[in-house]
Amino acid sequence: MEQLGTRNAANGLEKLGFTDLEVVRFNFEAAELYEEAIRRGEAQLTAHGAIVARTGQHTGRSPKDKFVVRDASTDDQIWWDNNKPLSPEHFAVLRQDMLDHAKGMSLYVQDLVGGADKDNALPTRVVTEYAWHSLFIRNLLIRPKREALASFLPKLTIIDLPSFKADPERHGCRSETVIACDLTNGLILIGGTSYAGEMKKSVFTVLNYLLPKKGVMPMHCSANVGPEGNTAIFFGLSGTGKTTLSADPTRTLIGDDEHGWGDEGVFNFEGGCYAKAIRLSQAAEPEIFATTRRFGTVMENVVLDEDRVPDFNDGSLTENTRCAYPLDFIPNASETGTAPQPRTIIMLTADAFGVMPPIAKLTPEQAMYHFLSGYTAKVAGTEKGVTEPEATFSTCFGAPFMPRHPSEYGNLLKDLIAKNGVTCWLVSTGWTGGAYGTGSRMPIKVTRALLAAALDGSLNAAELRTDANFGFAVPVSVPGVDDGILDPRSTWADGNAYDAQARRLVDMFIANFAKFEDHVDGSVRDAAPGAKIAAE
Repeated sequence: MEQLGTRNAANGLEKLGFTDLEVVRFNFEAAELYEEAIRRGEAQLTAHGAIVARTGQHTGRSPKDKFVVRDASTDDQIWWDNNKPLSPEHFAVLRQDMLDHAKGMSLYVQDLVGGADKDNALPTRVVTEYAWHSLFIRNLLIRPKREALASFLPKLTIIDLPSFKADPERHGCRSETVIACDLTNGLILIGGTSYAGEMKKSVFTVLNYLLPKKGVMPMHCSANVGPEGNTAIFFGLSGTGKTTLSADPTRTLIGDDEHGWGDEGVFNFEGGCYAKAIRLSQAAEPEIFATTRRFGTVMENVVLDEDRVPDFNDGSLTENTRCAYPLDFIPNASETGTAPQPRTIIMLTADAFGVMPPIAKLTPEQAMYHFLSGYTAKVAGTEKGVTEPEATFSTCFGAPFMPRHPSEYGNLLKDLIAKNGVTCWLVSTGWTGGAYGTGSRMPIKVTRALLAAALDGSLNAAELRTDANFGFAVPVSVPGVDDGILDPRSTWADGNAYDAQARRLVDMFIANFAKFEDHVDGSVRDAAPGAKIAAE
C-alpha cells in the first residue's frame, strides 16, 4: 500500500490488520483534506471558505447501536443497565469483516490526543474512509506537534467506515449501524453511519471509563475562566446551551463539551468545538458565527443557497446542523486547555415543561441529586428519530457516554465540590410562560444576565425564596432581569395548570431517582423535590 504524510513508519496500518489498501494518507492538514474531500465529492466549498458535508440518513448519534465488549476486564466495571454488551467473538468477526471491507480503499489517518493534561492524555489514532471525517476529527481533538508524529504510539484506535453495513445476526448488533467499543484493547469500530460526532463521543466514552480509577472526574460540560482565575463548569446535554453560554468574550474559553477535573484543576479533552448551527446568528453568537466564515471549519447538514451562503435558519435536513472548528478559532480560547480549580458549577437544563425557574442555587446534596438525575429535554435532531423536544433524564448529563455506574461519577463530583468549596447553580434555558408548544424559549439575554451575576459572585447576596416544588433557593430579584420571570408560576396564564404540571414533573424526578437511592446517602435522598408537596 502507498503511505503518504508524516507518520511513525514502524506503526503503519498493517499493525491493525489492514491489507491491500490503495493509499493511506497520514496526518494531512486542512488544505490537503479540503482538496481530497472536494475531489471525491464528499463536501462543498462555501462562499466564505468553510466546507459543508451531508451525513445522509444519520443526522445525529445512534445510541441504540452502540455496544461495549463484555469480557473478563469489563464484566464488573460497566453499568450494563445503560450499556449494551457485545461478545468478544462477535467483535472479532466484526473487526475482520471491516478490515476485509476496506480492501482496495484509500483511507485517512489522524494521530491525535484526547486530554490536555499530560498525565491523563489519551493518544488516539483515527482511521477514516472519508477525507472530511479526517478534517472533522483533526479539528476536534488535540493536534500534537508535527515532530512528535514520527514516534506517535496510540493507546486508542478508532476505525470509521460509513459504507460498511453490519449484519445483526453475524455481528451481534441491532441494525446495519454499529458503534462497537473494545475498552480492554483500545479499539472502536464505527460502521453504517456518516455522522462524524460518533468519533468524538467514542473518545469521550473511553476517557469516561479510564479516568475515574485515577480519581479524575470526566465531565460532559463546557468550561471557561475569568481574569481572576475563577473557573466555571457548565454541565448539560446537547442543545442546552453549553457551547453558546461558555463562549463569553469577557472570559477565556477552556472548551465547549468534554473535560476532566482532578487535583490539578480542570482540563479540556478536546482541541476544538462542535457547535449547533441551527438559527445561528451573528448578533446572538458572534464568536461562533465567525467560525463559519473561516477556512478549516467543517459544517454538517447546513443548507447553502444558490450563492453557497449558509442558511442557518433552514432545518430541512435536520435541526441538528453543526459546525466543527479548532478551539483557536475562538478569539479568547485558552492556549493550554487547562484552568485552576473551579469556583462555580452551572447545571443547564432545557425544561420543556416550563416549570423550572431560570436559576436556582443548589446545596451540595441537591447538586449531586440533579447531577445524577440529569433532567433536560432532548432537542430536535440531536438523536435520530427525535423531531421535537421531549422530557428526558440522562444521568450525569451524558448517560450515552457513561460506561461506569453513575454513582462513581456522582461521588467523585460530591467529593470535589466539598474539597474545593464550589458554588452550584441550576439554570433552565428551556421554556417560560407555559410548556413547549404554549410558552416561549427562555430569552438568552436573561440567561446571560443571570450567569454573569452567578459568576461574579453578586448573586450570592441576593434575597432567596425556597421553591415550593423542588426545595432549592431561587433569587427573588436580580438587577437587569424582570422579577416576574424568576417565578415561573407567575408567567403562566393559569396558575392551577402550572401546579399540575409541576407535580407531574416532581413525580417524574422521584420515579427516575428510585434506581439510585441505594447508591447514595440519606442527605442526597432528602434533597429530592416534592418535600413540601408531600407535607401538604
